[in-house]
Amino acid sequence: MIAAALTLALAAAGGRLAEAVKVEPALRGALEANVTRLNATTFAHLGEAHAQAPCQCTPSSPSWAKCARVEPACVFIDLGAADGNSFNAFLTGAYGPLQNCPSGKWMAFLVEANPRFNAPLAGEQAKWKQAVHVMSSTAAFACEGTTTFYLDTTNHAQNYWGSSMSPNHVDAKSSGLQAVVVNLMNLNRLLFEQTIPADWVMVKMDIEGAEWDVVPCLAKSDAASLIDRLYMEKHPGDLTLFGTTQADMDLAETSLKQRGVDIPQYYSDTL
Repeated sequence: MIAAALTLALAAAGGRLAEAVKVEPALRGALEANVTRLNATTFAHLGEAHAQAPCQCTPSSPSWAKCARVEPACVFIDLGAADGNSFNAFLTGAYGPLQNCPSGKWMAFLVEANPRFNAPLAGEQAKWKQAVHVMSSTAAFACEGTTTFYLDTTNHAQNYWGSSMSPNHVDAKSSGLQAVVVNLMNLNRLLFEQTIPADWVMVKMDIEGAEWDVVPCLAKSDAASLIDRLYMEKHPGDLTLFGTTQADMDLAETSLKQRGVDIPQYYSDTL
């Protein structure tokens, strides 16, 4: 996954990254060659048409343009970016020291569905120019299109953290199911078109239940091997739109780990 491969170690406090060290490329290659990958047919039923799903799982497409960038970098993909608070934590080294990034370079993709955060995210993009790419009023998912997105309007101290694609979310319900229509982005496409094997790729995923749909679809995609570390906050399984079961999710996580994706425990009070 990495040409001049990095291994980031978790710091003892808060499960955050402390440092990055180089690993021989052959080591990762040998690991990926020797692990037994779960066959894609294991997940064949996932992402099929479902009553609440806005679209079907799309692991790949011949229409996608492979990333042509040559110089490696740290790539921080923030799914559920809110007002940019996780991104700012990334800048201060909370996800690993930036000086250890390949080529000393970094870039970030900030994806957020709640239109409440359009203005602050636009400010981050204006501040960092080409290094930051913002997808506002856009929900992270496993396919593209549009969807109904339910707003949390009550949890002010937690940055309205309960906004969700699922009408089953307790905070969406307590907010009266106030909804907006937003775009959908496909994580698999973003990985394929914006990252390269020599990058150190971090995905922070706090998407209020949509992880139950995104992760199994990710496990079906070759692009998943481009991820080095997945920071995933898990929410109740009844928020799935694809009908993913716990067994499905467990198999998907096992498949990703076998392909070299590190999935540490992750939780934040507000991010």
